[in-house]
Amino acid sequence: MSETEHSGDRITEARLWRDNGWTARVIKNDDDDGWAVAMTPDGQVEPALVGPWTMGRDKKNPKPLDTSAFHTLVKTATEFVRRHEQQLHATLHQRVEIDHRGARVEVLLDIEPDEENPTATLRAMDADGAVLAEVKVPPSFKLTRSSASAWAEAGFSARVS
Repeated sequence: MSETEHSGDRITEARLWRDNGWTARVIKNDDDDGWAVAMTPDGQVEPALVGPWTMGRDKKNPKPLDTSAFHTLVKTATEFVRRHEQQLHATLHQRVEIDHRGARVEVLLDIEPDEENPTATLRAMDADGAVLAEVKVPPSFKLTRSSASAWAEAGFSARVS
């Protein structure tokens, strides 16, 4: 059975805990002689977060997982994933406001990530939310107040520099 097929089973072992949508697995730290803990959300293959784990009293083996540690790890990993998702959203959906001909204009850059063919759309909207212009741009386009103002000054042309 695969990892995801077991995701509903609660496990509370010294080096493996699964509950509340997460799996904590204590693993050997490849960087030194210590231990690490990998936090993987249910349904995922790769861990969302890997961090150092405490040595046990014998200074050779890892400290066993327990309820308190697991709940702290879930909270930390959940917060880490949430911050990563917010950062990704901010990268893919950017916006700046500029003044153009005495009016406030909001310029938005929406990037559609795709490993083979990413796309991006640059859109200008007036204060009422009406679309003034919309053009396709390279996903590498850098949206700044300066680039948005230059686009506006060029009459929101289809050619954006």
